[in-house]
Amino acid sequence: MRVQIKHLMVGMTSVFSAGMAGAVDVNQELSIIGRPVNGEYGFQPSVTELARDVVWLDSAMLYIITSISLVVLGLIGWVVIRYNRRSNPHPATFSHYTPVEILWTVIPVLILVVIGTLSLPILFKQQIIPEGDIHIKATGNQWYWNYEYPDHEFNFDSFMLARDQLEEFGYSQDEYLLATDTAMVVPVNKTVVINVTGADVIHSWTVPAFGVKQDGVPGRLAGLWFTPEVEGIFFGQCSELCGKDHAYMPITVKVVSQEAYDEWISNATAEYAEVPTQTRKLIVAEGQDQQQKIQTAVSTARLQ
Repeated sequence: MRVQIKHLMVGMTSVFSAGMAGAVDVNQELSIIGRPVNGEYGFQPSVTELARDVVWLDSAMLYIITSISLVVLGLIGWVVIRYNRRSNPHPATFSHYTPVEILWTVIPVLILVVIGTLSLPILFKQQIIPEGDIHIKATGNQWYWNYEYPDHEFNFDSFMLARDQLEEFGYSQDEYLLATDTAMVVPVNKTVVINVTGADVIHSWTVPAFGVKQDGVPGRLAGLWFTPEVEGIFFGQCSELCGKDHAYMPITVKVVSQEAYDEWISNATAEYAEVPTQTRKLIVAEGQDQQQKIQTAVSTARLQ
């Protein structure tokens, strides 16, 4: 059964990569920067202003909630010690105390005002889309991403790589479930605006190192933006439950120099713009059929 699954995975990847007019890669050596690491916790390296803002806000909220928790815990401890049956055998009989009631109403309101003052500017910065240098449309499908570069009139699909294909595309086994056969390519220090949508169900385009996450809803366009400041390879994943293969539609973004980007755009335009729409649909249909066979084989293996 394992051999059968292995052969199906290889077959599916070959359909994707061979059928879609060979994947166009960038002519630049890149380090993998944005990726999860086994045994680690915390955020991935922040390579955009938005990501740094999110990390700073998370730290600020941690200080606030820790302070609140310590104060409440201290008050509970003080009440337990000061007003237990032994220390206070004759408790007071009043039921209201106006100063305390005012305090426990005003103080939480002030805390919320502080939190809002810190968080709303960051939220507005994320949601107010600036004029972009690069425009891309990302469409979520069950279960792969399609990237369209409207300024250059081409688009391509991006599928997860099987284990046997990782080395062929320059990745290691550590990048399994993260790496894809094609990648979104953007230049460093340029404002990238992405319109996200879904072709079938709700998906979510998420790259933690960029500090961005946007749901793609069928029939609607939602925008996000970022300005990457470091060249490298960054991974993300669909972050909205979108069906049985939700875990198998990762995101790969390569941030390159302007020169490498210009060269890639030229090659990609020549390669992808020539793929007929009918051929693209046939390739995707064959790939989805292979994916269904893999899922069936995996389920059967687990039952045995």
